[in-house]
Amino acid sequence: MSKKTKTAFVCGECGADHARWNGQCTSCGAWNTIKEITLAPAGGKNTRNAGYAGSISAVHWLSEVDIAKSERLATGIGEFDRVLGGGLVAGSVVLIGGAPGAGKSTLLLQVIANLAAKGQAVLYVSGEESLQQIAERAHRLKLPPDNIRMLAETQVQRIGEVMDEIKPKIAVIDSIQVMQAPECESAPGSVSQVRESASYLTQYAKIHQVAIFLVGHVTKDQSLAGPMTLSHIVDTQVILSSTDDARYRVLRADKNRFGSVGELGFFAMDSQGLKEVKNPSAMFLNRAETPSPGSVVTVLWEGTRPLLVEIQALVTECQYGNPRRLAVGFDQNRLAMLLAVLSRHGGIFTANDEIYANVVGGIKVTETSSDLAIVISVVSSLRNKIVDHDAFFFGELGLNGEIRPVANGHARLNDAAKHGFKKAVIPKANAPKKPVEGLKIYPVANLAQALEVFSEL
Repeated sequence: MSKKTKTAFVCGECGADHARWNGQCTSCGAWNTIKEITLAPAGGKNTRNAGYAGSISAVHWLSEVDIAKSERLATGIGEFDRVLGGGLVAGSVVLIGGAPGAGKSTLLLQVIANLAAKGQAVLYVSGEESLQQIAERAHRLKLPPDNIRMLAETQVQRIGEVMDEIKPKIAVIDSIQVMQAPECESAPGSVSQVRESASYLTQYAKIHQVAIFLVGHVTKDQSLAGPMTLSHIVDTQVILSSTDDARYRVLRADKNRFGSVGELGFFAMDSQGLKEVKNPSAMFLNRAETPSPGSVVTVLWEGTRPLLVEIQALVTECQYGNPRRLAVGFDQNRLAMLLAVLSRHGGIFTANDEIYANVVGGIKVTETSSDLAIVISVVSSLRNKIVDHDAFFFGELGLNGEIRPVANGHARLNDAAKHGFKKAVIPKANAPKKPVEGLKIYPVANLAQALEVFSEL
């Protein structure tokens, strides 16, 4: 007796499942995005698991599982290894996303060229570009073409067969959005195709201990395209983006089972590809020779290292009825909250002024240690008072006006001192027990004390 074919209705935008077809998805609100897909029959053959069922379904005692530390494989690019958590882990699946032209394919081509030069077996699978285009890019980047195997294919089952033959240790799939799984009848790039293709490749990587890089597309809001399941399937998810001035590239880890989340890697794009920036603080501290009001330096903590950036603020009289509040590089709602605290606990009113705040260099600030620097930059511009070039500020500002401590305070101080800064206004709880050589510390407990110190600098 033939098994009954099962179908499902899936939204092509968000991947939500529905019991029946609807004109509008109840999860994301998109219209005409729900498609009917065919599921593999229960108990039937699933090409994703074909040939590997014995390894996948094997049962082990937890006490018998080998917990030896996974060996890391250095890619030859220090900033890339930092984001991965120290190197590449065998059997891991890394999803790298980014806008068109960000440099995803270029970075991965450099990575496998370095690994191939070390004697590692590599495979580059292209589903979008021709092999000639990739060869031309390698020639332009002056990469050694030896020992790099190439494959133009979009069928994941065929890719698995090729990897069975040549047995690579590292494989690049460019990109996951054009891959096809035989059991899915939908078009490439659909939710079901992306999900099934990623599942097949992930299971292959785990069973054969092959490290696989998946290239992913992004949507207009710079989030990864495809179902949310894709992020859950992979081990590591990184996003490659450019700064606002497009001079540099920033690689951020959004998910990492083998390292810390939020780690950043910095690169500069030139004619020979992506070059790692080993001192990103110097990159973001390219300040004007003539000091100006509203410019304040703070020390962020990104991943496992400190990062010095410049905060700028401009306060001007309102020309119209409603004063504008514009923040670039950090949350605009947080700027509004800090201005309210400045008014209540600092006695400085800006309700009738337009305020523009910006993080120089195009970096995005996600932590709260920049609160004090933002407030001081606003006061500096409002009072037309220049902040000393050798002073910096960091600390979280509470709603009651208190200056809260931040993590890794001592490491931030040491890094700033190495860059030539002489004065530090920091939370009282972050004050070091031993003096930092060449650095004068001004510990403050609340906003009123911070404003008093600023007026005396």
